Amino acid sequence: MNPHAKLITSLSLLLGTTITISSNHWMMAWTGLEINTLAIIPLISKSHHPRAIEAAIKYFLVQAAASTLVLFSSTINAWHTGQWDLTQLTHPTSCLLLTAAIAMKLGLVPFHFWFPEVLQGSSLTTALLLSTVMKFPPITILYMSSHSLNPTLLTTMAIASAALGGWMGLNQTQIRKILAFSSISHLGWMSIIIIYSPKLTLLTFYLYSLMTTTVFLILNTTKTMKLSTIMISWTKTPMLNATLMLTLLSLAGLPPLTGFLPKWLIIHELTKQEMTVAATVIAMLSLLGLFFYLRLAYYSTITLPPNSTNHMKQWHINKLTNTPIAIVASLSMLLLPLSPMILISI
Repeated sequence: MNPHAKLITSLSLLLGTTITISSNHWMMAWTGLEINTLAIIPLISKSHHPRAIEAAIKYFLVQAAASTLVLFSSTINAWHTGQWDLTQLTHPTSCLLLTAAIAMKLGLVPFHFWFPEVLQGSSLTTALLLSTVMKFPPITILYMSSHSLNPTLLTTMAIASAALGGWMGLNQTQIRKILAFSSISHLGWMSIIIIYSPKLTLLTFYLYSLMTTTVFLILNTTKTMKLSTIMISWTKTPMLNATLMLTLLSLAGLPPLTGFLPKWLIIHELTKQEMTVAATVIAMLSLLGLFFYLRLAYYSTITLPPNSTNHMKQWHINKLTNTPIAIVASLSMLLLPLSPMILISI
């Protein structure tokens, strides 16, 4: 990609995200979302592969529909109440439409179908952006309007997302698709708690982004796209593979790693809200995710050559990202001791 084009798209992504997260007016939030969508499309389609072009078109159509619903929802609310403020969403139809729009933006069940396909058609760097940066503006809008949303609807969507994200990830061999279903599952955890503790949703999103960034950076360094390739990367980078295994276990939510912290706090908060059944169900559904994370961890470190897998050997490894990987990997594994301080701030 042309360096100037890359600079423009990167700046547009930054601008769109900043506009949305700092705005109070619905029109400005919508403008930021649109800038973001238009900025990421060249990054998805830059390889000119038919799958990448298909992913870009799918992404554009879904995001355009979601943005239209956001605009429609805010217009209905302004028509009935005279308010364009993000925090003043009070009309029931507007709340319902906004929930559907943000679910489409994020890839929550039942609007999740586009997300694994788009991630599969993108490069690892673009997939990282789609899984983290592109979800920040919709999460912010959800955070700002959380007090107006329907708790039953959100809880149902959250449990469905946790179930489907875990269930569909079980049989995948492509790592980007596995991480897409992992994202859907984590979004379920975020949306179940947004009404009762919005700050906890943001904390969960930050920690999820941190762990996902670590995984994608390691996969990008070892040039790993599928399970058959991950089996033979141990001989090239044993330390990176050991780090990958620990980060995947952290994503699964095993103590004493960082990923246990948000799940623990969410179950604690749900129990305080007398939602013990929902907490039990979503905790049980996270075992599905644990299975495919353990499968990935097993392939990355325990399945050692020689094996009978047919593969093309890849000798060149990009070593420039080792320092960022060291920083984010340390944070992905060692933040659990900070939980008393986080509990006080929440």
